Amino acid sequence: MKDTYISEAIRYVGADDKEIDLFEGQYVVPNGMAYNSYVILDEKIAVMDTIDVHKTGEWLENLARELQGRTPDYLVVSHMEPDHAGSVKVLAEKYPKMTVVGNAKTFQLIGQFFELDLTGRTLTVKEGDTLSLGSHTLQFIMAPMIHWPEVMVTYEQSEKVLFAADAFGKFGALDAEEDWDCEARRYYFNIVGKYGAQVQMLLKKAANLDIQTICSLHGPILKENLGYYIDKYNTWSSYEPEDQGVLIAYASIYGNTKAAALKLAELLKEAGVPRVAVTDLARDDMAEALEDAFRYDRMVLAASTYDGGMFPFMEEFLHHLKAKNYQKRTVGLIENGSWAPASGKLMRVALEGMKNITVAEPVVTIKSSMKDSDLGKLKELAEALA
Repeated sequence: MKDTYISEAIRYVGADDKEIDLFEGQYVVPNGMAYNSYVILDEKIAVMDTIDVHKTGEWLENLARELQGRTPDYLVVSHMEPDHAGSVKVLAEKYPKMTVVGNAKTFQLIGQFFELDLTGRTLTVKEGDTLSLGSHTLQFIMAPMIHWPEVMVTYEQSEKVLFAADAFGKFGALDAEEDWDCEARRYYFNIVGKYGAQVQMLLKKAANLDIQTICSLHGPILKENLGYYIDKYNTWSSYEPEDQGVLIAYASIYGNTKAAALKLAELLKEAGVPRVAVTDLARDDMAEALEDAFRYDRMVLAASTYDGGMFPFMEEFLHHLKAKNYQKRTVGLIENGSWAPASGKLMRVALEGMKNITVAEPVVTIKSSMKDSDLGKLKELAEALA
């Protein structure tokens, strides 16, 4: 497990979930998921978020170990999604004198998720409010739509710790041996990606804080090179490309469209494109394809025509791109069809619904299978994208 030490007063009490197969019911997490929770020990004790119900037992054991018989005074709820707030009712019932801290929208959602009477036990906070625990002071910062409307982050002023809710989180358990970037990027664009403008607003607020540690609700505690992670978030949330390169995303029925896509990949490499990634939309992880679409400054969509429309996997991919605000990119198109190729036109129409997309010319049309006569157009497209 990665280092979970924060300080003598601020302790990690979260848990890893190695049994989960799909996060949020849709995202493959081969290395599990970390559900992070923290406790601040002072004259008053504050628990910073709860945990998914699948790990409630382990979480309560971890919390009891740190409390050593003391009773929490506050539970701060930064985000009501069940992977973090799933154990709110359990903790509230275990400690009936504990005050639950949230904003107005927090308590609305608590009432929707739980049958729980919190009369006389709530503290409603708003932007800039503070709460003293003794030597530690919590400052509350609203972060609506990152990625739910009630989200807030909390800055602990004395130790300069930002409890960042889902911001700066990633897929994977804490003991996963993997780079932060890849799974943080896949997490960001698939879960938070739609809300770039709201992330930009939070980054502007955070710029006024002296942050030494970032404690997200997923992934490792960040203590060093914080500028690196913040810069990544600035790039991602402003929809700027992270790397120069081309993603080729293809949807092929019998392998002929795939052959054209792979040939284009060869031509792009020969033309000097530094990074060329290829993904099979029917078989590869759709969430990773979306991640790469945002990572690179160029993309090629290659799709067979099917029932007079796009092969369904391409249609699904374009739906995800639009939903996550794909923009500011150059996109090439390859269509295939045996008697009435239509996927090129339909892909272009889908792209017209996105912001600042340039369609590279020519659009390459393959009739049934790639032939030597198609190489000229493929080379033209490679040169246009190089």
